[in-house]
Amino acid sequence: MRPRFLPSARTTNWLLTIGFAALLGAFYLRYLVVENSTVGLACDAGRDSAVCHARFVASRLFRAQVFGFVALGAALLNLIRPALPLFAIAIVATAFGLVLYNTSLAGLAAGLMVMSFARPAREQE
Repeated sequence: MRPRFLPSARTTNWLLTIGFAALLGAFYLRYLVVENSTVGLACDAGRDSAVCHARFVASRLFRAQVFGFVALGAALLNLIRPALPLFAIAIVATAFGLVLYNTSLAGLAAGLMVMSFARPAREQE
């Protein structure tokens, strides 16, 4: 029987760090940039800053559900053929999707990521 997809302890620590950093970035983007009324009024008045550009890009991306689709795509690919880079991409996109209003697709991606631990690992070349 082939071994299951299970990252080592060191890799798990890196994945946790990446996931928490993505979650903190998503919280910052949602609560201090997108939903902040002062920033919204300044950006709507024509202020040209990096925060206004980040607000514009983030709002366009979550309206098109890009975070959810990227999370779902990476989780599906990881379910089919488990790999750590796909798992990391799925973690980051799921964190942003759950915080930035793409909860249905990102939640499905989170479930698929959990299911990927039951898949056999790739053969070592």
